[in-house]
Amino acid sequence: MSSPPWNYIAKLVCIGDSGCGKSSLTIRLCEGRFSPQHDVTIGVEFGSRIVPVGPPHSKIATNSHSSSFEPKDTLSAISNAQTDGKTTTSEEQKHMKLSLWDTAGQEIYKSVTRSYFRGASGALLVFDITRRATFVHATDWLNDLRAIAEPDIVVILVGNKLDCVQSEATSDGSVGNNSDKREVTFAEAQEWAQKNGVLQYVETSAKSGENVEAAFMRVAERIFENINAGKYDLNDRRSGVKGPGPGTAVTRGIKLSANDGKGPSITGCC
Repeated sequence: MSSPPWNYIAKLVCIGDSGCGKSSLTIRLCEGRFSPQHDVTIGVEFGSRIVPVGPPHSKIATNSHSSSFEPKDTLSAISNAQTDGKTTTSEEQKHMKLSLWDTAGQEIYKSVTRSYFRGASGALLVFDITRRATFVHATDWLNDLRAIAEPDIVVILVGNKLDCVQSEATSDGSVGNNSDKREVTFAEAQEWAQKNGVLQYVETSAKSGENVEAAFMRVAERIFENINAGKYDLNDRRSGVKGPGPGTAVTRGIKLSANDGKGPSITGCC
């Protein structure tokens, strides 16, 4: 009898002001692409992707990088380590299906959006590093989340649109400096994350894909650690995490493996 494609399923919500790139981050993770034009999210949109959690994957990831969010593609480094024959293990790899809820950031939908926080085990709190107001509003989003979600929800602060502040080559061959577009410094956002008890701060680019997988994987790994610590009732839907059990209908999907260039298309949450 074949094993199910996932061992656990976790609900993650992407929250933050409108226009910060929440939908683009979800699409980048699930479909491996970026679309410069995207309709404003009304209510919520869904995506899903199956990712490896725990050893041997986590051991390879730890040994492959000096910094948590340096690589543009965490899984590429994992693939290289496996290909080079540096890692041999008999441990069974666990997989987690991330059920992604991409919520609307507009004020008129906020009362509806807040209802989706219930039953979430993880959250990406997203702001735009080129718009300071979206960073200021992060405090309100976090307060709303913690007032409704479970106490053990894993939250990571994401400063998106990193590509907008990075240097780039101009038409005459010189290098243009876009750093003046930045309105929130890395140090300031990192200090805010530590002060507010957020797991970590990471800067991403949905356009280039930089650090997108790493951000989602950081949340998934902490949720897996919480599972092993017994913090969730896997039979209680309100906990935000469940595992396949007797009578559980397991949805077949595409696993996120080391050599996957793209994930499955965005689908409805189960």
